[in-house]
Amino acid sequence: MTLRGRDYLSVDDLTPDELYMLLGFAQELKTRALAGDRPPLLAGKTLALIFEKPSLRTRVSFEVGMFQLGGMALYLGPQDIQLGVRESVTDAARNLERMTDGIMARTFAHATVTGLAEAARCPVINGLSDLEHPCQTLADLLTMRERFPRSGGVRLAWVGDGNNVCHSLLLGTVKLGIHMAVATPRGYQPAERVVARAHEIAAATGASVTLTADPVEAVTDADVVYTDVWASMGQEAERAERQRIFRPYQLNAALLGRGRPTAVVMHCLPAHRGEEITDDVLDGRQSIAYDQAENRLHAQKALLAMIM
Repeated sequence: MTLRGRDYLSVDDLTPDELYMLLGFAQELKTRALAGDRPPLLAGKTLALIFEKPSLRTRVSFEVGMFQLGGMALYLGPQDIQLGVRESVTDAARNLERMTDGIMARTFAHATVTGLAEAARCPVINGLSDLEHPCQTLADLLTMRERFPRSGGVRLAWVGDGNNVCHSLLLGTVKLGIHMAVATPRGYQPAERVVARAHEIAAATGASVTLTADPVEAVTDADVVYTDVWASMGQEAERAERQRIFRPYQLNAALLGRGRPTAVVMHCLPAHRGEEITDDVLDGRQSIAYDQAENRLHAQKALLAMIM
C-alpha cells in the first residue's frame, strides 16, 4: 500500500487501513532511530516549510525528520512569501512544485492549504490550519497505541475548546475504534460537519462520539484525558472572555480523578499552565504530553517517507 504523491490535508484523507499502516511504519522508524538506524529514505529530496504561524514542535519535527531521512527542509517564514499579499497562493504553489518535492504549510485559513494542494503537483501537508491539525493527531494516535496496543474500546475525553486539534482527533480516533467524548461550553462545540463525519465513520468502526457541556460526564471512566489552550493564535482578543467561560473546564487533579486510575493526560502543547491545565497534572506521573511531542517527529517521518 502506498501514499506516494498524495496530499495530507485532513485525517480523513486516510482510510482506517492506511492510518494503521502509517502508524505501524512510524513505530518501526521510531524503534530503528532509537537504535541508531536512520534509513535515508528521502535522500536528495527537499520539503518546503511555509509558516504563517510560529511553532516549536512543527518546525523542529519537520526539519529534523527530513534530515534523519536524508533529505532537507527549507524554512519559509511569514516575511519570505506573504501568501496572498506579495503573491497569490496559486503562484507560490506553482513555483515551489518546480523546485521542491513537497510542501508543508502551517497557516491561519484552511483555504490556504487547500489552495496550495489544488495548484501544486507535489504533495502538500497541512501542518496546521484553523480547521484541522492532522499531523498532531498522527502523533497522538501513535502515543495512544504505545499505551493501549489494542486501541479499540479505549475512551478519550476532550475537555475545552472544540478547536482544530479537536476536529482532527474526532476524525482520527473513531477510525481506530476509539470512543471520544467532547466537553465544551455551549457555543464552543466542534464544527457540526466534522461531528457528522465522525459519527459516520464511528458507525462503521464500532466507535462512538459524545458531545456534552459537562466535563465531569466526559472524563468519567476515561482512559485518556486531553486538553488544549482556550485561546489559539489569532484569538488573542477573546482571551479574557474565554478564560472566564472555560474556567470550569480546567484539567486539574479533581477532574482527572474522575477518569480511570490508569488514565493518562495528553496536551498538544504549548500549555498555558494554570489555565487549561495545572502544573501538578501536566508534570504528574499520568502525563504523556512530552511523549506526544516526541512522536510528532516519528509520525511525520513515516508520513513524509510514504507520500514523497
